[in-house]
Amino acid sequence: METNILQLYPATGNERPLRGLYSDENIRDAENIRNAENAESTGNGDPFVYTNYVTSLDGRIAIPGPDGDSQVPSAIANPRDWRLFQELAVQADVLLSSGRYLRDRTKDGAQELAIENNPNLSDLADWRTERGLSPYSDFAVLSQSLDFPIPTSMLKKGRRVLVITSADADAARVQELEDAGIQVFRSNGSTGKDVIGFLTNLGHRFIYNATGPKVNHMLLRDQLLDRLYLTFASRVLGGSPFSTIVEGPTLQPAPGFRLRSLYLDPHALDGDGQLFASYDIQRRTQDETAKSATI
Repeated sequence: METNILQLYPATGNERPLRGLYSDENIRDAENIRNAENAESTGNGDPFVYTNYVTSLDGRIAIPGPDGDSQVPSAIANPRDWRLFQELAVQADVLLSSGRYLRDRTKDGAQELAIENNPNLSDLADWRTERGLSPYSDFAVLSQSLDFPIPTSMLKKGRRVLVITSADADAARVQELEDAGIQVFRSNGSTGKDVIGFLTNLGHRFIYNATGPKVNHMLLRDQLLDRLYLTFASRVLGGSPFSTIVEGPTLQPAPGFRLRSLYLDPHALDGDGQLFASYDIQRRTQDETAKSATI
């Protein structure tokens, strides 16, 4: 895990340890800088929303598992990428996840999003403590069906667990969740603004989207995503259906991203290697996008 990676952009030619690559960035400080520089356009106090995916060279982030549900392909999942996923998660006020994750977690079909059960991540628990944060990020579940097990183990950790569902969700199931100590938000809409607005109103400023391509589309459509982290695993998967980082109608205007950093990890995946990239979104109006297309 300590084998060094190479910084490609900004170009320095320097090597550095993998451990701490993203936690050393300290997103919480970066967000403050963003608000200071863009106070007119973003408004001070706006939430900072970020996400992360590992993808094959042919753009696949998931393939069907034995039960038909999508899962991260074992051919590209690896502990070096997972370490960086956790370095991003530990910096959040709240992790935004799905009912499917909780179902998979119950049957040991999902990697643990929390750090408390992994002694190799004890330094990340210290990262939060040193900054006066609660031991664990809160956990928010997006679910229409509410068909998932109640995450009692999470509640025992002192973490606030939230559920965001539709206005017509089953009332008995909602009551069951609330009786277990889970706060349920029933929304009349299904937009990113509803979801992020609810989390922000609860005091969450740093929101880590750990869901799939449909929610990512919703966040991009509503211009709510601030930063995108991608791990490009140097393998090609093929297969169908095709699952990539965003799923939904064509986005208009097309969101643009500016490269922040790029690192080469030649040691992962039996030497096939991978790239760690991060991007900041460039928000433009439809008129600005049309103008740039004619220049």
